[in-house]
This record gives sequence, structure tokens and C-alpha cells, in this order.
Amino acid sequence: MNNSIRQTHRWVSIAFTVAVIANFVAMAMGQGQPPAWVTYSPLLPLALLLFTGLYLFVLPYAAKLRRSSQTVETR
Repeated sequence: MNNSIRQTHRWVSIAFTVAVIANFVAMAMGQGQPPAWVTYSPLLPLALLLFTGLYLFVLPYAAKLRRSSQTVETR
């Protein structure tokens, strides 16, 4: 499961980057304000990046906690 979360995080980061670039391109075209869907398109990938990133951040600490609780139980 950890590898699938990590892979998802990588692909969502690519989608986020593409959405941000599209947003800058739409603004640079100078035809007024871009449509709302272009402006807000990076928000969904950003939210997914938040959750997957937090999971990946906590993973080593949870493993360390699990290891330390197992050593206490075996004593």
C-alpha cells in the first residue's frame, strides 16, 4: 500500500504542476480573467498532495513507534 500511495503522490504532483502551468498560460494570454475552472483547477490536486504527503511524512514515525512498542512487549 505504501508504494501505491507514493506512486499516487508522484502522479498527482505532475497533474498539479500541469494545472499551475495552464493557469499561468491562461493569465499570460491577456484576454482578461481566465475562466474559474482554470483558476481553481490546481486545488483538487493540491488537496490530494496534502493528504498523501502527510501520510508519507508520518510513515517513518509510525514505523518507529511500532518498533519501539514491539521491543517493550517482548521484554
